[in-house]
Amino acid sequence: MEYQDKTLTCVECGESFVFSAGEQLFYASKSFKNEPKRCKECKAKRNQGSSGRMRVETAATCAACGKETTVPFKPTQGRPVLCRECFLHQRQGTATA
Repeated sequence: MEYQDKTLTCVECGESFVFSAGEQLFYASKSFKNEPKRCKECKAKRNQGSSGRMRVETAATCAACGKETTVPFKPTQGRPVLCRECFLHQRQGTATA
């Protein structure tokens, strides 16, 4: 299949950018189904921002011992939250079972 350069519009900044024939060939070789949505500058900004995200700390009560603790995720309703000690103790117990 012969590829030709395409002009696309960035969903972030609205500017036009070229999706080159070489890039299209690369996408096809990797079996990518979708064309790029962002220009190179916006993609770079987005990637830079994702590596610098702050870690979420949520206060919770341990379901096993009742101790106040923080966890690095937002707890899901209906699932028990464990403090670090109880989590490690449970993990060691299931590893030997």
